[in-house]
Amino acid sequence: MTHRFSTMTNHLGSSAVRDILKVTQGKDILSLAGGLPAEAFFPVEAVREAYERALSSGGTALQYGLTEGFLPLRERLCEQMAADGCRVQPDEMLMTTGSQQSIDLIARIFLDPEDVVLVEAPTYLSALQVFQSYQAVPVAVETDEHGMLPDDLEAKLLRHHPKFVYVIPTFSNPGGNVWSLERREAVVELCRKHGVLIFEDDPYGKVKFNPDINFPSLFSIDQQYGDTGNVIYTSTFSKTVAPGVRTGWVMADASIIRIAAKAKQASDLHSSLIDQRALYELLGFFDLQGHIRTVSAEYHARMLKMTSLMKDRKWEDTSWIEPQGGMFMWVQMPEHVKADVLLQHAVREGVAFVPGQVFYSDGSGYNRMRVNFTHTDPDLLPEAIARLDRAFRSYAAASVSV
Repeated sequence: MTHRFSTMTNHLGSSAVRDILKVTQGKDILSLAGGLPAEAFFPVEAVREAYERALSSGGTALQYGLTEGFLPLRERLCEQMAADGCRVQPDEMLMTTGSQQSIDLIARIFLDPEDVVLVEAPTYLSALQVFQSYQAVPVAVETDEHGMLPDDLEAKLLRHHPKFVYVIPTFSNPGGNVWSLERREAVVELCRKHGVLIFEDDPYGKVKFNPDINFPSLFSIDQQYGDTGNVIYTSTFSKTVAPGVRTGWVMADASIIRIAAKAKQASDLHSSLIDQRALYELLGFFDLQGHIRTVSAEYHARMLKMTSLMKDRKWEDTSWIEPQGGMFMWVQMPEHVKADVLLQHAVREGVAFVPGQVFYSDGSGYNRMRVNFTHTDPDLLPEAIARLDRAFRSYAAASVSV
């Protein structure tokens, strides 16, 4: 039988990370590809107690819930966001099934075919996947380690009249960069000046290696102007508690949240109520901030170990910037190296990473790769880097023989 799929399916791309994980599954491969937290640091006992407390209320924890999300959890999150300088009310917040659903919902309610979304170069590959599925056109703004370049952003705001600007200003995926305060303020000011929304994705902001340094969200900077509504913000519990709870949230002007809630009703009615109630209980008795500091310190140590091992290999014309938080490092290789071909050699050697071009809206970045330092056991990092070194050598030898 020939299936008559919608035209939208012609624009559904596959996630490069998921494809790599599928290829490497069941093999003796050390993966530096996925953005996975370390299972050893999941707060298993606290989560178990949280679910037990949630279920102590009886069957109501297993019932249908509000599309907008469990109200006590939203109220608690509003208190936590206030500590970060974000003034928000429960009707300005929608609970989602991870922040990935937030990206899909915002794209669904704003994007028509051929609409432009301005993005960083590089940017989160699954966001590109979502925007392109709605037949929107992602256009990259020139970006360095401090954030979007204001001059190029303004030029593209004027040229393309985008629906919104999608950014990850704190420990970006894949770059691991953190925007300077000056760039944050400039981007907010320019988007306000030209009447363009900012969509701020912040899954990694709490995972910072120096707990004494704060990076203000664009949402909080926008609120300093007095009137609200120019920044949409999303975050998740996936990196601070565990991905399996599949709970995130999006904050925006109440008018945006109302439309997003209608779109969510058409998708899944509401996110898991038992997960939301368990998270509410967890936030009441568990020292989540202390847990995040412990995890961040461990990730910092793993990152330093990885960079030390990479430096020892002395790869020619290969560089990276050590991140101040998050889960990824962005590696730039010599111009002649094609990361997708290098990956083939790497998989044969038993290690995996993500080639850089999938993070660019125009397919550039062919000589770059993203590596994850949070998931691989520290004792296995020397072997992972040794395998990657062998892949470099194999690639070089194959290039010479051609």
